[in-house]
Amino acid sequence: MDIQKLLFLPELASAHGGDLDRLMFYIHLLMGVLFLGWAIYFVIALVKFRASAHPVANPDGVQSHASSYLEVAVVVAEAVLLLGFSVPLWAARVDSFPADKSATRVRVVGQQFAWNIHYPGADGVFGKTDVKLIDAQANPLGIDKNDPAAADDFTTVNQLHLPVNRPAIVYLSSMDVIHSFGLQEMRVKQDAVPGLVTPVWFEPTVTSDDMKKRKGDDKWSYEISCAQLCGLGHYRMRGYVTIDTAEQYAKWTGEQAAAAKEAGSGDEWQ
Repeated sequence: MDIQKLLFLPELASAHGGDLDRLMFYIHLLMGVLFLGWAIYFVIALVKFRASAHPVANPDGVQSHASSYLEVAVVVAEAVLLLGFSVPLWAARVDSFPADKSATRVRVVGQQFAWNIHYPGADGVFGKTDVKLIDAQANPLGIDKNDPAAADDFTTVNQLHLPVNRPAIVYLSSMDVIHSFGLQEMRVKQDAVPGLVTPVWFEPTVTSDDMKKRKGDDKWSYEISCAQLCGLGHYRMRGYVTIDTAEQYAKWTGEQAAAAKEAGSGDEWQ
């Protein structure tokens, strides 16, 4: 059964997304059964208890306990969904973070109305940042290039690159108001809150090139959407995600780090 087509979901492109889709299907199934059951009961009640059939009220009322049994059944079904599926799935996401060495790590900082992305470079260590160094054009995140760890760091705006089949840890924060980092195909959505750094992780499983072929659209791209109303420009706060092969990602990050290092030798970083 193709759950994505059945529920009109976006294409699936992450390792954990299948579990979320199945949970969503079970929730919809339960809601469908409840909706159908209540609709049937409503029709039966309209017909059976119509005024013409019962001109005089019955003081004894309903004696059956069937409704109580049905309520218990619904509670049990909901408990199974919560304790048997939702809690273990949630626990796996928050308690089983991949080791830093085995994951791709990036910082994503929301800002009205863009996504600023900070890569740690080849050394895998994020350089220090300072609000006094922030420059909207040259240094949007205030990276301190005098810090040795920041020598190979680089930033992008609305352009997130990640390698396929490798866990990615995204450290979310915000410069101004609450934003929400949404990757539909990855089944990821997490609020970015000012003053907090919230990590979220996932593993992309389909490269951008493969997804373009699947969709038959060479111009298609994964997108970062802001799922939290954040101001007048909320509608245009959209970023783009490229899922590369390991070779493509290594080449791209190498080029970006070299360009950032060359730019960092100028006065704009001082």
